[in-house]
Amino acid sequence: MKTLFVSSLAGVAVMAAMALPAAAQDMSVSFFVTSQGPGDGGNLGGLEGADAQCQKLAAAVGAGGKTWHAYLSTSSVNARDRIGNGPWYNVKGELIAASLDELHGDSNKISKQTALTESGQMINGRGDKPNMHDMLTGSNADGTAADKTCSDWTSNAADDAAIVGHHDRKGLRDDAPSKSWNSSHATRGCGKDDLPKTGGNGFFYCFAVK
Repeated sequence: MKTLFVSSLAGVAVMAAMALPAAAQDMSVSFFVTSQGPGDGGNLGGLEGADAQCQKLAAAVGAGGKTWHAYLSTSSVNARDRIGNGPWYNVKGELIAASLDELHGDSNKISKQTALTESGQMINGRGDKPNMHDMLTGSNADGTAADKTCSDWTSNAADDAAIVGHHDRKGLRDDAPSKSWNSSHATRGCGKDDLPKTGGNGFFYCFAVK
């Protein structure tokens, strides 16, 4: 009888556990495109300044409780190592990528329609006037550091440059770089007036680390 009683209790415990709801996935915003840069071209104040800009914009829309990092590489830091492990959702709760591998693969969901600002606005892309699809990254397609980063995001010099990606995955050609969200081409300088020459406005991606 004692064995039967214990078995019955165990069965009740299992059934109760099965009845508990699964932990809800946090689908609140954890990815956005900046609606504005610090205002000095490729001089973002280094990674610290860029992160502060992400945090400031997130706080303005009630998402400042998370730790935000800019998706930027430097000569000693890879962008992919700065943003956590995912998953990441835009302000509308749409899944951008579930993991780092997915983010840097062909199946991420970054597009003009999903790469929204912190307030949910769509950024102009190729075909719009002005075109602002260039996103500062300083990165290769796999998220590692490229050789052009506006001197690690401290330069606004016209003879410097940074690698950018296309948030709308469109470009002049039908090749992989033109469709890359994080590694399309170099800018024509790092000054505020230089970035628009290739279709940019000093914007970059922000990811919630936690």
